[in-house]
Amino acid sequence: MATTTAPALFGPEVLDGKLFSGGWVDGKGRLATLEPATGDTLAEVGSADADQVFEAVRIASRAQPAWGAADPYERAALLLRAAALFDEHRAEIADWLVREGGAIPPKADFEVGVTIKELQEAAALAPRTRGEVVPEPDGKINITMRVPIGVVGIITPWNFPLILGMRSLAPALAMGNAVVMKCDPNTPVSGGFSFARIFEEAGLPDGVLHVLPGGADAGAALTVAPQVGMVSFTGSTAAGRKVGAACGENLKRVALELGGKSAFIVLEDADIDAASSSGAWGSFLHQGQICMASGRHLVHEKVAAEYLEKLAARAAHLPVGNPNTEQVALGPIINPGQFEKVSKIVSDTIGQGAQVLAGGEGKAPFFPATVLAEMTPDMRGWREEIFGPVAPVMTFSDDDEAIALANDTEYGLSAGIFTSSPARGRQIAGSLRTGMAHINDQTVNDDPRTPFGGMGASGNGGRFGGDANLDEFTQWRWITERSTPATYPF
Repeated sequence: MATTTAPALFGPEVLDGKLFSGGWVDGKGRLATLEPATGDTLAEVGSADADQVFEAVRIASRAQPAWGAADPYERAALLLRAAALFDEHRAEIADWLVREGGAIPPKADFEVGVTIKELQEAAALAPRTRGEVVPEPDGKINITMRVPIGVVGIITPWNFPLILGMRSLAPALAMGNAVVMKCDPNTPVSGGFSFARIFEEAGLPDGVLHVLPGGADAGAALTVAPQVGMVSFTGSTAAGRKVGAACGENLKRVALELGGKSAFIVLEDADIDAASSSGAWGSFLHQGQICMASGRHLVHEKVAAEYLEKLAARAAHLPVGNPNTEQVALGPIINPGQFEKVSKIVSDTIGQGAQVLAGGEGKAPFFPATVLAEMTPDMRGWREEIFGPVAPVMTFSDDDEAIALANDTEYGLSAGIFTSSPARGRQIAGSLRTGMAHINDQTVNDDPRTPFGGMGASGNGGRFGGDANLDEFTQWRWITERSTPATYPF
């Protein structure tokens, strides 16, 4: 790993069978975190079972009232200290993202940078949890205010573990909530212990944050623990349906950020060189392991040949390998199961008649940037989320057909539209059933200041970012006050 001038965050006292819950304690089990590029074991951390999650929730519920009552400017100051510490430890954390998550170094550094912005944005929100007073003619006063939910459960993924964890963690803490985080077993250090150690150093009071690596049973415990008022889940649509159902049954608020099959639309008046660059980035960044990835390229028939030629040339020149030891554009697929899934979807799609213009077959754990042409709507590679570096391409003849094809999916996360006419792009964007759309840009965009989220099988709305966090991580309380006691006919 690269060296850093700051003291190491992760010593043996953290990485040897531990998890963070009321301090560093032994997990009920042990979890090996592996380097996907080599299969080597990087560390063995603690793993929580359901009982350990329930205990963490109880501790958090006792710690939350004092944290919720703290001066919001003190909460903001702590979040800003955490942001500075992430910057101070940037090199060490980025190295873990490379080795544990398979990221190329620029992606890792970018992720740390956006994580810092998430903290800064949340700090700005902390003092803004205001309410209002509504007087009535009889002297009654209605007081409404935003108050913390209490304990927020967060279940995080492995692909962008810092950003997608901090997107919920920072505003939840800013609004005065305690947090129990179940981090993904693929990235427990970069996507879990990074948060624990940074907030520990920043001075977060004991018991306010718990970080528990674990499996599905640990995540399920958050959905049933009675002290948890909200669960924020980021992950697959299949798992999200289960989380949503469990939260509904237990009357918990739930925020779901799920999968996608985002359309990247290239009109006949587009700059094709720029479009092919954006299309390659949207499909191949981080090996395509992104919910917002450009999963369906819709290209006008008049420019399809040129676009395919340029996209395939870009794909063919992207080196694949171990990002910790080589200068590559694509690293490994996260684990053997995901590699097999990507390989099977691509091979089935080729068997259904798709034409391979680049890539098409990998050697575990690496899969090359792949371009598939001659796609039809019934092919697996067109219908299913691949979560691999694959760009399926289909043509269309006019705007109405492009809109119909883009909307022909259960997902509704993001979209990209390339055109020389922004007005035309806005018109198409307005007809798409997606939570986000980007004109003259690709589908993978993120900004801590703006609401983020999808529709349909991609989630239950734009829940994270900017002022949306004020509503998402608080609840309204109504208090009335009378100067003289009320009397009634009874």
